[in-house]
Amino acid sequence: MFARNVSFHLKSNMLSDYTRAFEKDVLPLLRKQNGFKDEITFAGPGGVDVTAISLWENKKEADNYNTNTYPQVLKTLARFIEGTPQVRTFDVVSSTLKQHELVTA
Repeated sequence: MFARNVSFHLKSNMLSDYTRAFEKDVLPLLRKQNGFKDEITFAGPGGVDVTAISLWENKKEADNYNTNTYPQVLKTLARFIEGTPQVRTFDVVSSTLKQHELVTA
């Protein structure tokens, strides 16, 4: 499994608007991507510092998303974000996601 970690700073008082737009416009795009497994988003105190982690089947699928769909996601969310989001990628060395999928499948 592979992870994309995107950190960014929201404009003041935009967390609820961001969350609605993410759920309405971005999650449907993510769910259509080959290899997409899960997404979790965190907001720090005050709701301006946000980290979003997406999990992917492999690096190739995450790179595909980064090249083909992520630019559209950035355009969709640009009105909420200050500055440029920082993207970091990681190999996942441990996760309970697959165990959870087996239990609920």
